[in-house]
Amino acid sequence: MPEPPSPPAVLAVFAHPDDESLVAGGVLARHAAAGARTAVVTATWSAGSHRAAELADALAVLGAGEPRLLGYADARIPQSAPLRPRFCDAPMDEAVARLVSHVRRFRPDIVVTHDAHGGLTGHPDHVHTHRVTALAVHAAGIEHLYRDCGPPWRPRALYLATHPASGAGALGGLLAGVGKPVLTVPDEQITATVDVGPWLEQKWAAVLAHRSEVQRDRSLPAVLSRLPEDVRRGILTTEWYTRLDIRSAAGDLRELTA
Repeated sequence: MPEPPSPPAVLAVFAHPDDESLVAGGVLARHAAAGARTAVVTATWSAGSHRAAELADALAVLGAGEPRLLGYADARIPQSAPLRPRFCDAPMDEAVARLVSHVRRFRPDIVVTHDAHGGLTGHPDHVHTHRVTALAVHAAGIEHLYRDCGPPWRPRALYLATHPASGAGALGGLLAGVGKPVLTVPDEQITATVDVGPWLEQKWAAVLAHRSEVQRDRSLPAVLSRLPEDVRRGILTTEWYTRLDIRSAAGDLRELTA
């Protein structure tokens, strides 16, 4: 009998330590459990920082390997990467080249990142991560670009982590309650709705690994940690994505949902 197809390798690219767990922790845990190669690139915070150490703990829970850091500073926390520019201020070509190197080394089938408006809260680092990732995913497959970053590799698809208008629910109310914006997309833009209930304990354990964020009053991990378990479960059990094809127009939504 023929060998069953290997599960697609997933590379997630997010702005800050904790984004990977909050936004795509279920999908990462699900794919790792199925035997897929999974990894996370984080745009901000430097190696050696407390947030990088927390990220390492979270990725160990999710089965997503070691942290891969671009090493830029958070837009709102300059000390997150001393002597490095804010991610939003770094030369675009430099940032894209750094990410192209990760894509070509890891050779993912699919890449996951923030949507164009930066998720529910629209953080500027989220928005910029989307831009850099979209450019890098396309550039990684073009041999004449970034020749020093390794042999070309083109992922099959780019998945944008997002929230439909009908799915913000209790989370939208919580964010609005602490003065944060709530940005969603029309329901018809959602191409993959993933039930991550079986991996929810891993996802939540990964969120809690970001200890400094859990202790920060207005952060999303802190807000979620104060909720009753049933309410928190309702918020975290579903992940939504919009798929952008890279290789062809014939996509297979089973990559995330099968």
